[in-house]
Amino acid sequence: MQPMPVLPIIEVPADESPLRRRLPTWLKRRIPADGYFAKTEKAIDDLGLETVCTEAKCPNRSECWSRQTATFMILGRVCTRPCGFCAVERGHPEPLALDEPSRVAEACERLGLKHVVITSVTRDDLSDGGADHFRQCILAVRQRTGAKVEVLTPDFDGKRELIDIVLEAQPDVFNHNVETVARLQRVVRRRSSYEVSLAVLRYVKEASPQTITKSGIMLGLGESNDEVIQTLADLRGAGVDLLTVGQYLQPSPKHLAVERFVHPDEFQQIGNLAEQMGFAHVASAPFVRSSYHADEAWLLATRSSPEEPK
Repeated sequence: MQPMPVLPIIEVPADESPLRRRLPTWLKRRIPADGYFAKTEKAIDDLGLETVCTEAKCPNRSECWSRQTATFMILGRVCTRPCGFCAVERGHPEPLALDEPSRVAEACERLGLKHVVITSVTRDDLSDGGADHFRQCILAVRQRTGAKVEVLTPDFDGKRELIDIVLEAQPDVFNHNVETVARLQRVVRRRSSYEVSLAVLRYVKEASPQTITKSGIMLGLGESNDEVIQTLADLRGAGVDLLTVGQYLQPSPKHLAVERFVHPDEFQQIGNLAEQMGFAHVASAPFVRSSYHADEAWLLATRSSPEEPK
C-alpha cells in the first residue's frame, strides 16, 4: 500500500492571513448579536461547561447561541487524538468531573432546550472511553428537562460493549462523523479508521433500530467527487439516517490547509444526490456543521420517516 499523501500546511504571517483574504463571498456572513447570545454564554460560564462551539472555533457560534442552543462538550477540553483539522486542544486530559452530568442538565434547563446535543473529546485514556459518562449525561438531561438528546460520540475503538453503554440511555440521535473520504482518513483523522467508524454506525442501527443515526463529512480537503459519492453510499449502506456536509475551514496555521472552497451550488447538488440515496434528511451547505440546527433536522427526519406497521 502506498503511503498516504500529506496535505500542505500554510504558514501564515502574524500580521496577515491569505486564507482570510481569499475567502469567497459565500463564506462571509453577518454575525447576529442579541440578548440571547449573552444568556447562553452566561449559563455556560456560570456552570463551568465546555462547548464545541468555542473549543472547535465553530463559525456558527454567534448564530446558535443567539438561538439559545449550544453543543455541550463533555469529558474535559483535552483530546487524546491529534486530528489535523480540529482546533480542540490535545494532550493529557484531566480526571473526569463527576458532577458534569448535573451541570449540563442544569444548563439545558436554564436555556429551555427541547433538543440537546452532547459531544466530547476522545478519551483513549479511560477504560470505557467515557461511554458511561455519556450515559449519565443523557439520563440527567432527560430527567431534568424531558428534552430530546442527540449525542456525537467518538468511535470507542469500535467496541460494541462500550457503544451499548451509551445506547442503554436511549439517545434520540446517535451521531458519529466519518469526517472525510476513506483515502484522506490517515491525514485528517490520523488515529481513527474509516472502516471502524462505519462499523460503529452500522452496529448502532442494528442494535437499536429506533435510534436515528447521523454522520457528517467536510469538503475542501482534497477529496474527489467520486470519493464523496462513494462516502455517501457507504454511509447510507451503514443505515445512516441523517447527513451533514459542510466546508472545512482551517482553524489556525498549524492545521491542515483548505485545498478548495466548494461553491454552494455543488453543496446543493451533493445534497440532492444524498436525498436520492434515501437519507431521511440532508443538510449540505458551506456553514453546515454536525449539530447545526440539529433540532430542525430531527423534526424533519421524524416527520418524513414512514410509520411502523401496526
